[in-house]
Amino acid sequence: MTCALTFRWCRFIGSLAISTMLMAAFASPAAAQLNVMMSAGFSPAYRDVLPEFERTTGIAVTTASAASQGTGSNTIGAQLRRGAHADVVILAREGLDELIADGRIVRGTEMDLAQVPLGIAMRAGMPKPDIRTIDGLKRTLLSARLIVVASSSGIYLLKEIFPKLGIADRITVKVMERSAEATAMVAAGHADIAVLPVSAFSNVAGIEFVGKVPEDAQLVLVFTAAIVSGSKQPDAAKRLIDFLVSERSSAAIARSGMEPVGKSPVHQPK
Repeated sequence: MTCALTFRWCRFIGSLAISTMLMAAFASPAAAQLNVMMSAGFSPAYRDVLPEFERTTGIAVTTASAASQGTGSNTIGAQLRRGAHADVVILAREGLDELIADGRIVRGTEMDLAQVPLGIAMRAGMPKPDIRTIDGLKRTLLSARLIVVASSSGIYLLKEIFPKLGIADRITVKVMERSAEATAMVAAGHADIAVLPVSAFSNVAGIEFVGKVPEDAQLVLVFTAAIVSGSKQPDAAKRLIDFLVSERSSAAIARSGMEPVGKSPVHQPK
């Protein structure tokens, strides 16, 4: 009796071990997980389409927001240099060029996603000025107590546009690390005007969009995605970038005030 029970028990243990091994052999690999570091300017469209990407691919995505450029400690470049992990970056093309020069990007993986012009926003309820002409823009900027700008577009405005308009030494400008900080200052009444990519004003409470900057003072920012050197998930990273340049993302990009581009960059970094 004891021998029979022992024999049956051993057969059961053996069958269980074989079943466990078969399940392990044929189990699906763990779903990929991606880490994305992104400039705030592309955020409204990205947040709109990300749930569909995760649902249809099974790839989980963790996203951190950071500035494309600047001297702060929390820009995308600064964080990568400190060892922060990211598989994909999405940022203004000027900032991406710096990352490529620094060896932080897998060359050939860059894809332009969208382009967006600069615009102006003021605190909600304030009279809207006419900025359709350069003279109107200059009057508006000169009348402001404080103008806030941010990241790549802020660098361009300080170095190129404000001097070109002849007002650089006649206005007070504060450069914020991120667009969200700039719009928050306007909404709180701490600044009169924000000059930012128009997508930065999407769904922000307490501010109102005034209009686009006139063409002669305009900068069209291009947001680009690329795979970060050392990524352990290059295939999943490519799937995300392909999704962001596909037709499924175009409507969300347009709703956020940007124009879909969806192609490889037309120029290469110097």
